[in-house]
Amino acid sequence: MKKIVLVGTGMVGMSFAYAAMNQNLCDELVLCDINEQRAIGEAKDLNHGLAFSKTSMKIYAGHYEDCKDADIVVISAGVGQKPGETRLQLLQKNLEIFKTIVQPIVDSGFDGIFVVATNPVDIMTRVTRKLSGFPNNKVIGTGTTLDSARLRYLLGEYFSIDPRNIHGYVIGEHGDSEFVPWSQVTLGSKPVLDELMDNDRYKMDDLEDIEESVRHAAYEIIEAKGATYYGIGMAICRVARAILQDESSILTVSARMECTYGKLIPSKVYVGNPCIVNNDGAVRMIDLSLDIREMKKLSESCVMLDETFNELSFD
Repeated sequence: MKKIVLVGTGMVGMSFAYAAMNQNLCDELVLCDINEQRAIGEAKDLNHGLAFSKTSMKIYAGHYEDCKDADIVVISAGVGQKPGETRLQLLQKNLEIFKTIVQPIVDSGFDGIFVVATNPVDIMTRVTRKLSGFPNNKVIGTGTTLDSARLRYLLGEYFSIDPRNIHGYVIGEHGDSEFVPWSQVTLGSKPVLDELMDNDRYKMDDLEDIEESVRHAAYEIIEAKGATYYGIGMAICRVARAILQDESSILTVSARMECTYGKLIPSKVYVGNPCIVNNDGAVRMIDLSLDIREMKKLSESCVMLDETFNELSFD
């Protein structure tokens, strides 16, 4: 029996829940929210669609004590990002919310894996690690999984290639300092930089425009419709599936840097980077062979996240 507890039944959380139901992700899904009536209503709404789905998932509203035997606790609770607001500006508000969430989950006896989706996700994942005292591998964030999916989609359109055959990542902060290490992007097994040299139809300027589009995609969506939720809901499902099915998939989750990339990177920072994810969580971070400029960008992103985290007060 695979069990997930979702904390936070806003648009992100419920986009995940709806995707999880349609993908038959688990056997039991528990919805928790400070607004208990909302959680009850959302559970009823989902249950009324079970007859049209291919799952017999048990879905119900619950409380933190339901976490005791869960495989995964997904946290999407928090204040949403407003138009014109950066993810980092959300930090202090969401820290206070997490102080009321994480300890009751731990007190329940929960011994599974935290998956954090609340923004700014890299810092909130590190906050969860600090508040919970869990092993590093058992606290992960959605990181740049959605950004990497956006990148592959846009590159697929540009090169007229199925995005599933494009291999590349967005790494660093899930936010303004994220970037694409172009030295690591391949079309099938061919480096994308080689394709630029072999085919004058394609330009580095275009790739940089794509990178900028990925970086600002959330802002554009928020400006247009007020929030982003479908894409991240699917991304949470992808991470959860890798855990529940023990896939050992490589995903750009937000995980803790431990002696990775040398001394240029703070050792305790959480940041989006390719990691092996299975039922033990983020078990190993993959060191990419970054060039000097890419290494500098990653270092600057990590240092910024580390400095911001260190300004927080947990009293």
